[in-house]
Amino acid sequence: MSPAPLFKRVALIGFGLIGGSIARAARAQNLAEEIVATARSAKTRARVAELGIVDRVVESNIDAVKDADLVILCIPVGACGPVAQEVVAYLKPGAIVSDVGSVKGAVVRDMAPHLPASVHFVPAHPVAGTEHSGPDSGFAELFINRWCILTPPEGTDPNAVERLRAFWAGLGAKVEIMTPDHHDLVLAITSHLPHLIAYTIVGTADELGQVTSSEVMKFSAGGFRDFTRIAASDPTMWRDVFLANKDAVLEMLGTFNEDLSKLTRAIRRGDGEALFEHFTRTRAIRRGIVEIGQDSSAPDFGRPHANLANEPE
Repeated sequence: MSPAPLFKRVALIGFGLIGGSIARAARAQNLAEEIVATARSAKTRARVAELGIVDRVVESNIDAVKDADLVILCIPVGACGPVAQEVVAYLKPGAIVSDVGSVKGAVVRDMAPHLPASVHFVPAHPVAGTEHSGPDSGFAELFINRWCILTPPEGTDPNAVERLRAFWAGLGAKVEIMTPDHHDLVLAITSHLPHLIAYTIVGTADELGQVTSSEVMKFSAGGFRDFTRIAASDPTMWRDVFLANKDAVLEMLGTFNEDLSKLTRAIRRGDGEALFEHFTRTRAIRRGIVEIGQDSSAPDFGRPHANLANEPE
């Protein structure tokens, strides 16, 4: 006999990769008695209804939050404040209100002033994703062994934090709790800066006159291919991330530029020892990521490959 659901009604506002994955995983793990979803686009709402992975699809954010015990905003961080303001009068007393944005300080500043004391505000960031978006992109296994960071403002009810922690753990995630500002500093270097670099490198290749676009794509099996994966991420989401977390990103970008200048000097001076020391240190970090289970050590990152034709017997 399976345990009773953690929440009677869960409302998902926005239904892309993260919202769709939450819905699929919550249903598979019986974490919600009822899942209600909405999205800004009528086309998206229609597709969610076709997929049949939620119990109800409603037309407005207000309809979604009514009587919900857990409300999760699965939308770009720049939209969180206006949505909180829109639904505030319709939130159920005692409900937990959360989000999935990869910036937390701005979300707290934008949402908290609109939320009444009768609800519990527990921002969250599942550190998981792919370059794909839209209601068809989600899958129930997305959060397994990935981190979800909760950033409850000071004074948040510990019982509400624990209930949300249990929800994310039920989706398969490992849960950590941080302050919003510390979260933003950590993610600036581990996620936001790498995306900025990826967008820059792919843009530079696109503008390089001496190398044709066909050559860039043809020979992208090198490091360029892996940059293009994260550079294909949702542009609306990442525009909002950089604007909302600009202070931390600029701080990390300044440090990166200093390190890049050191490597530039080493190359210019032919200082192989400095380059070798730097690459050895960074290689060890990569190995550490694999050892703690945050990536695969399989050759070519586990990508499938066809067998050679006419292989010798």
